Amino acid sequence: MSRPEPIERPSGIDPLEEVLGLVNVRAGRASTLTGHGDWALRFPAPEGAKFNSVLTGSCMLSTHGLDHPLTLRAGDSFLLTRPQAFVLSTSPDATVLSASPFFRASGGAGAEAGPLQQPVTARLVGGSFTFGRRARELLLDALPPVIHLPAHAEGAAMLPHLLTRIDQEARTAGLASNVVTEHLAVVLLIDLVRYHLTQQPDRTGWLQGLRDPVVSAALRAIHADPSRRWTVRLLADAALVSRSTLAARFKAIVGQGPLEYLTRWRIELGAHQLTETNQTIASIADAVGYGSEAAFALAFKRELGVAPGGFRRESRKHDHAHTDRKERDAVSAAS
Repeated sequence: MSRPEPIERPSGIDPLEEVLGLVNVRAGRASTLTGHGDWALRFPAPEGAKFNSVLTGSCMLSTHGLDHPLTLRAGDSFLLTRPQAFVLSTSPDATVLSASPFFRASGGAGAEAGPLQQPVTARLVGGSFTFGRRARELLLDALPPVIHLPAHAEGAAMLPHLLTRIDQEARTAGLASNVVTEHLAVVLLIDLVRYHLTQQPDRTGWLQGLRDPVVSAALRAIHADPSRRWTVRLLADAALVSRSTLAARFKAIVGQGPLEYLTRWRIELGAHQLTETNQTIASIADAVGYGSEAAFALAFKRELGVAPGGFRRESRKHDHAHTDRKERDAVSAAS
């Protein structure tokens, strides 16, 4: 039997773009914080992820996962990827107060802390990200609890312009400013993830695979055509290496074999369609590369612990409950 023709390296499929689209990332309204003199504020755990960037001055970040407070200077940004509380302060001796009352008093757009008659010691802009229900497994768990992007880091040259624009939109609340800040904040999120990948060469996971030319080629092939009947040989052809080289390198960097990753990605695509569409389970199974509904259901339950039909019902119940909670919160905030 003749060997299949080599497959061209897919160049237009970016796995990170696909995952960001699948987890439905959304940035909330940005807000500013101006600190005077010595101050310390405790922020509640974010529901999804949280960023803050220092515009002027400096302060310290304290949270779980840091051995000691992290000093943040003008131009620095950080991202919290876990639902954990954190403290921003200028001094370890400052009395820690809850941040929520300060932002409620300002209508949520901006807050001032510390003795107002004293000079400004730091100005920050921050916001939160929300995601779909599979985001933790797909993206957030692949990241450390805290990512720190220093102002001087490689690739951060455009950050001052980005942060200035976010700050301006947050303060002026012009036409469609929420849309502008949402898109700018997502750009910042991607910059933070990119920087993390350059700083964590020893970590494993699909994100790390994007930095390796061989593994990245296989990942792009899978994402370009997930329903194809892939074999390790065909993926190795796409990466222009031997089957053994691809298998070993993929396992070492991603933490699982290429066909294991393919199965998981197919299941994630199926889960997304179960949540976002009314397609039948049979049609979804066919779309993601399974020859029968039964084969898809078996793989789905093995990976996620629940049958496709049950997953769809639970997802919709969760979405309805989340919508109801947001409506109650909006009514409570307005009253």
